[in-house]
Amino acid sequence: MVEPSIDAASSRRASLLNLCLLALCVGIVTGYGAVAFRALVALIHNIAFFGVFSIDYDANLLTEPSNWGPLVILVPVLGGMLVVFLVNNFAPEAKGHGVPEVMNAIYFEQGRIRPTVALVKSVASSLSIGTGASVGREGPIIQVGSALGSSIAQMFKLQTGQRITLLAAGAGAGIAATFNTPLGAVLFAIELMMPEVSTRTFLPVVIATGAATYIGRISFGLAPAFEVPLAAVPQVSAIDLQALVVYVILGVLCGIAAWMLIRSMLITGAFFKKMPGNDYTRHAVGMLSVGILMYVLLLTGGNYYIDGVGYGTIQHILRGTMTSLPLLVVLFFAKLYATSVSIGSGASGGVFSPSLFVGATLGAACGVVGNMIFPDAGITPVEFALVGMGGVVAAGTGAAMTAIIMIFEMTRDYNIIVPLIVAVAIALGFRRMIISETIYTSKLVLRGRHIPKERHSNMFMVHPVCEVMTTKQLYADAALRVSEVIDKVGPSPEPNPMIVIEGDRIAGVIPDVTALFSVAGDKGNKALKELIGEDFVVVVDDMNMYDVIKRMERRKARAAVVVKPCRGVPRQDDVCGVITKSHIADSVVSSMQHYIG
Repeated sequence: MVEPSIDAASSRRASLLNLCLLALCVGIVTGYGAVAFRALVALIHNIAFFGVFSIDYDANLLTEPSNWGPLVILVPVLGGMLVVFLVNNFAPEAKGHGVPEVMNAIYFEQGRIRPTVALVKSVASSLSIGTGASVGREGPIIQVGSALGSSIAQMFKLQTGQRITLLAAGAGAGIAATFNTPLGAVLFAIELMMPEVSTRTFLPVVIATGAATYIGRISFGLAPAFEVPLAAVPQVSAIDLQALVVYVILGVLCGIAAWMLIRSMLITGAFFKKMPGNDYTRHAVGMLSVGILMYVLLLTGGNYYIDGVGYGTIQHILRGTMTSLPLLVVLFFAKLYATSVSIGSGASGGVFSPSLFVGATLGAACGVVGNMIFPDAGITPVEFALVGMGGVVAAGTGAAMTAIIMIFEMTRDYNIIVPLIVAVAIALGFRRMIISETIYTSKLVLRGRHIPKERHSNMFMVHPVCEVMTTKQLYADAALRVSEVIDKVGPSPEPNPMIVIEGDRIAGVIPDVTALFSVAGDKGNKALKELIGEDFVVVVDDMNMYDVIKRMERRKARAAVVVKPCRGVPRQDDVCGVITKSHIADSVVSSMQHYIG
């Protein structure tokens, strides 16, 4: 039998009705949390750039030149110092773009996020965005919503699977309230957050996102996130073949752009980590360079362009009023740099909005060039900007369906669906050819934490090994004869595994000690080392079951020995427990009770 963990012993399973009611609460609280978050961003932005105490702020408008003149260079630095203080002293998880921390909580922390994270992340990200760091607001609200969902689940002491479900519901609710995209929010939770999809996981997510969308629409109105004038996107009966060729090229470029964004964030993160000094000086240097870049763009291009979420620049591109090829190219690279430096040096904010910005500038530039080459193909920079947005987001995050649906919901332009599907598929495939990890998982890989690519199998896969392993293993010397071991364990032993030790080394595993009785007659005088093989694997106690099963399958192993992290070859003293195939089977059956109506 599988020993129940402390968590399993103290937790309880809510009915589907109660789980949905809790999800409704998560959606409502997250919806109002998104409203408060946007108001806080507006307040900090107005104070930091204009010295005005007001929450009147439209992120879809370009930021007016600040009253501070050249001193605006220091605004991101001052905001960054406050961010470092909050993160270092209250919640280190609030650093960065949020989604990796949520995925880490799902796959390695059993769905637990500290309640403090919601508050600290809100304030820290508001400071980063409001003072000009090149980050988005979707990552923070995802982490905030997830923290709220996890906290409510912990408050009611729900089981791991249901705790993760409410966490995913909070993430979807955050996206829905921020972008007014309920369908895209559900798909985001399914593609990136939920390890298992069933009625018991899907319904709570839908309810939470629906409630958050309703709160968002009451507060912000029914308008989509971006306005796309119909005149800017001509209605055609079919895509011109020449235009289709350019869309294919754009898909490839979006895949490359996503790879550039992922790699630049990894490189800058490593650079600032190695930089001499403390977190304050590192972030100050990074944000000073972003402030200088903002001011240079103001002097040369008439606006800061890359500050904050960058929606103002995106909106101008989508209105068809920004078609200068040199400016679009400059902004593409400027946003790549500013986002990488902001996140890499320690800012708190998301990367979804910067991905939209990068995609919009790349797509529009591609549209301008395409129109020059094929003037009769009906190519417009606006339509290509929309497709570029979806292509970079899909390739960067790995969530293709989310990108397609969210771009449609944010623009309400159905005309771009077919070219969007083509470009997204090519962009995602091309990015995966270059680098297998996404913009979210690449950060976790650096910590040695790999997120399964094939996630939608069963919630059991996210269980840590400590919930499945037995600690009742027996030990025997490899030199002992089978008959001596039988005498040692007694006539009626429990079916526990036995670890065979040779010296101090783990030589093999007998999954069920009672199996020795069946061979006692013919092989009773044989030593244990003659009966065992190397059909076992050694795993670390912080792994999840997906990785354990994958490793066992590759080695065709019958058992896994769980050890504490150690240097060199694991010894007997390092062993924490054993997982056999029967333990896995029992645990899978036990986990199914969460999803049986």
